[in-house]
Amino acid sequence: MSFGQGGPYGPGGSQPPTPDWSALADTAARDRRRKWLLFGGGALAAAAVAGIVATAVIVGDDDGGKGDRSASQLPTPAELPSESAQSEPTFSDVDPPAPISPLEVISDRSKDTAPITAAGLFPGDRATVAGRDYTKGATASTKDCGSVAQKKLYPALTGNGCRQVVRATYTNGDVAVTVGIAVFDTKAAAEKAKAAAGPFLVSLPGDGVERFCRNTACRSTSNAIGRYGYFTIAGNTDGSPVRTDDTKARQAGLDVAEHAFSRIMQRANAQASAAATAR
Repeated sequence: MSFGQGGPYGPGGSQPPTPDWSALADTAARDRRRKWLLFGGGALAAAAVAGIVATAVIVGDDDGGKGDRSASQLPTPAELPSESAQSEPTFSDVDPPAPISPLEVISDRSKDTAPITAAGLFPGDRATVAGRDYTKGATASTKDCGSVAQKKLYPALTGNGCRQVVRATYTNGDVAVTVGIAVFDTKAAAEKAKAAAGPFLVSLPGDGVERFCRNTACRSTSNAIGRYGYFTIAGNTDGSPVRTDDTKARQAGLDVAEHAFSRIMQRANAQASAAATAR
């Protein structure tokens, strides 16, 4: 077969020279040795740099030991700065005094030291008990306890060391009530007076209230709390006797007695609170 002029191998159709495979193998081997030498030299250089760095870290500089030190040269815990100490709260081993009770105050003359006056025991111009209103009339205070007591009440007060009686009169419609708060030295004396009491507290007229409960039938009550006894007498403002089936005078006497009790306890609470604050 003819490929035309020159043939497939170039001009004249001659074949290309055969490669010298031995020479090529020698060249490739030399190239590999050169690469390994270059790689080995780089690795050695890197190892040398690493050795220098490591030496610098371990040995440090020669500035008198001010640089980095080995673990054996670190300061001991005692040399390390401690955290700022904060003071712990302290508590007294002594128990605080127990709060004084209101009843204790009004049962002991040495603790019950507030002034005893009509204005203090019966303030304002009225009293309201269970929705029922009572208008305050005259008030009075005396240390002659026997002068405001009749019959059984007289020895009950004078025989148990009564020091003072404070009275006030309250009215509701056609009913009037006088209440008297008697002051004793002790709770025991007040209780004895209560047990021995009977008719009658002397009513207190004035400030528009006529004399009532004089030589006629009236309702009376007696009670005590702490070193105080409180007594009432209730009757009709026109002086007529209170009938046995009449509940108005009886209720009025109970209401005003309740008001007296609340006023005594108000006094007790105020003094107990003041004592607690002082402590």
